[in-house]
Amino acid sequence: MLDDLDRTLETLLRNELPPSLSSQVEISFAAPDSEFSKNVKLPAIGLFLYDIRENLDLRSNEWLLERSSDGRGVKKRPPARVDCSYFITAWPSADPKMEAKTEHMLLGQVMKVLLRYPKLPSVILEGSLQNQEPPIRSVGLRPSLLNSLGEFWQAIGGKPKAALNYTLTITVPVDETGEFVSLVVSRQIGNDEK
Repeated sequence: MLDDLDRTLETLLRNELPPSLSSQVEISFAAPDSEFSKNVKLPAIGLFLYDIRENLDLRSNEWLLERSSDGRGVKKRPPARVDCSYFITAWPSADPKMEAKTEHMLLGQVMKVLLRYPKLPSVILEGSLQNQEPPIRSVGLRPSLLNSLGEFWQAIGGKPKAALNYTLTITVPVDETGEFVSLVVSRQIGNDEK
């Protein structure tokens, strides 16, 4: 499921970035550590999935009931709603004098694409993300879930750089099989005896 989310984001950026950038830039999901620029063809956009957690505000405790024509039903636990947070960085290949300017231009273009879609378009959804209900929503440019950006960069051995935080909320089915239950198909009200 997370690999489908990665592929969906890559498709979104490939389709929506200006053609001159889309054809030149590599999209990577590797950690933005000190080895990133050595292992990826530059220029590159890094989408590092750094946090995955259940969205407790969207949790539902109501069971789902799927009815069948034979008078039975299948009771399933509701799917979980999960927030997937990406740390997005830009990695230019230009000369060192223009590095920051190019980095900011790349990051700005990515930001425009992500802010354009509060819900991901259904045509780009990959694999298990297709036909998800409710639709995949995104929250861009909110505070990072990291306790300290300084500690993050120090922990991964990377050089601090500008970054975007981007969070998507996906639906994760947790009960594939469910349990069969009998359904009430008629009910008698009152007493017919006199």
